[in-house]
Order: sequence, then structure tokens, then C-alpha cells
Amino acid sequence: MAARVRALETILTQKGLIDPLAIDAIVETYETKVGPRNGAKVVAKAWSDPEFSEWLKRDATAAIASLGFTGRQGEHMQAVFNTADTHNLVVCTLCSCYPWSVLGLPPVWYKSPPYRSKAVIDPRGVLAEFDLFLPESTKIRVWDSTSELRYLVVPLRPEGSDGLGEEQLVNLVTRNSMIGTGLALTPVRK
Repeated sequence: MAARVRALETILTQKGLIDPLAIDAIVETYETKVGPRNGAKVVAKAWSDPEFSEWLKRDATAAIASLGFTGRQGEHMQAVFNTADTHNLVVCTLCSCYPWSVLGLPPVWYKSPPYRSKAVIDPRGVLAEFDLFLPESTKIRVWDSTSELRYLVVPLRPEGSDGLGEEQLVNLVTRNSMIGTGLALTPVRK
């Protein structure tokens, strides 16, 4: 696939149909300015700031926008918070609606028909495919994104993260934990 992309880019550049600098700017935007790091900053702020957390619960769109993360497919957001007894999982059963401005480009598996159907039919099975095994007593709630509303999972704050600042907390949040197919990372103590 990567070779095909390079070949296509080369042909389009040689024909003068695209500017390689424009492609580089777009790629850099999605790698550094738009992406899972944005969502991780939202989660870290929610973990460390109770007022922000409450705002995120009430009006995720406005709370997220206050951090500067708005735009393509992130206009209407709802944050769903994992708890000790409920784990949230996000899917888009119709297509692949996904909050790009908060989570970056969607992973290939998120768009795949097997994930989209199995997440609803067998959410524990999907989580097992990601090596996430939750106690049977943990309820799994599946949220179906649409073109009107997209979801952000706020994972449980990991044990051992007390005393960490927001910048350190950001490093514990993964894209998969904000979709629900993973958990936040446990901090490594020296």
C-alpha cells in the first residue's frame, strides 16, 4: 500500500496536479496538530480538573473547543466516561464517523465491516481481539457514532497516576483507550 501511495504521489506530482509541499503540510497537520494527542490532552485535563470534567460531561463540544480542538468531524461531540462498573466502546455501524480533530485519522480496523458489526453483536469478543479482558461484572456500553454526533471515551484514570501533571497524564492516554478498545497506560515509576 505504501508503495502504491508513493507511486501515485510521484505521478500526480510529475503531471503538476499536486504540490508535494501541500501534501507534506497536510500530512504534518494530521501527524502533529490533529490527532490522538489532542484527545489525550482533553482526557488529561478532565482527569486533573474536576470543573473541566463536569463541563465535558455536560457539553463536550464546547469543552473540547475551549482547548482549540474543533473542525472536521468534531463539531458535535459527547464524552462518555468509563467507571469502575461500566466500560464504553465506540463504533460507527453505518460507515466510519470519527472525530478527526480529536483523535486524528481513524485506524483501518475502525472502518472495517467486521469491527463495525461485531462491536454491537459481541463487544466482549471485540475487546478480546485487542487483548482487553474485563471482569464479567463490568457492563460494556456500545455507542454508535453518526454524522451528527461523535463520541470520546474518557478512560478511567490509571492507578499510580496521582501527583502527575497534565503533560505527564497525556502520555498515559492512547487512541484506543479513547475509542474503548484499550485502557489508559499505567505510569512507570522509577
